[in-house]
Amino acid sequence: MAFINKIDNLQNSVLKPTYKKNGGGFSEILKKEIENTNNALNEAEKIEAGIATGEVKDLARASITIQKAEMQMKMMLEVRNKAINAYKELLKTQI
Repeated sequence: MAFINKIDNLQNSVLKPTYKKNGGGFSEILKKEIENTNNALNEAEKIEAGIATGEVKDLARASITIQKAEMQMKMMLEVRNKAINAYKELLKTQI
């Protein structure tokens, strides 16, 4: 019986929208991630400048930071591409 109660609780938590509790919907999450990506890219630029001037001593950490920024940018580009494709599909639908 306890197993069934766990399943019922799991179904209730999955079926109820939780975005209201977390402080926003898709647009808020997207804005936050765009800001995070922008900050990561700005930091990567600073690190690249530090490498060029010789200020950065830990090249491994600098490389990881730059790669993280690149991955975040690639993810944002993929999200953008998916959104554009979804918009194009909506335009194709007939009413």
